[in-house]
Amino acid sequence: MSMRDRVQAMFTTPVAEAHCDGPCGVYDPASARVTAEAVLSMTKKMLDLHVPEGSDDAAWASYLNTMSRFAAIKEEQAESTKHEILVLWTDYFKPDHLEAYPDLHDTFWTATKLCSKTKQNVDVEAANELMASVEKIHKMFWESKNRDVAWVPAVG
Repeated sequence: MSMRDRVQAMFTTPVAEAHCDGPCGVYDPASARVTAEAVLSMTKKMLDLHVPEGSDDAAWASYLNTMSRFAAIKEEQAESTKHEILVLWTDYFKPDHLEAYPDLHDTFWTATKLCSKTKQNVDVEAANELMASVEKIHKMFWESKNRDVAWVPAVG
């Protein structure tokens, strides 16, 4: 018997099995909805921001500062959305969910690609598509738990 086997025999521990990294019930797609909504909001704000006319340094500084802040928030929230989506995809959903949701992988793959697209561009259509993908994930998630949880965006 090897030394390792002897030590293991001295310290027997129960085998623990879990289907996720954390306790059951800690997953919720609501955080992905909130961050995706922020992406949409910042995208709209960026497109609504008016470029100053003329050479007023203070107006240009204010414009550039505001645009930079909107862009930074959009980037950060798109990355957070991607993170939240990936956690659901990789930690919550399991192979047996594929039977009920054969398009599960494509849905999540598309959503994560939309996160990247919304970071790379200032595109309301892409941000709306991201929201639609997150809504689809929301429905899959709650249906998989046999719960009817309404999709309620914060902004109407």
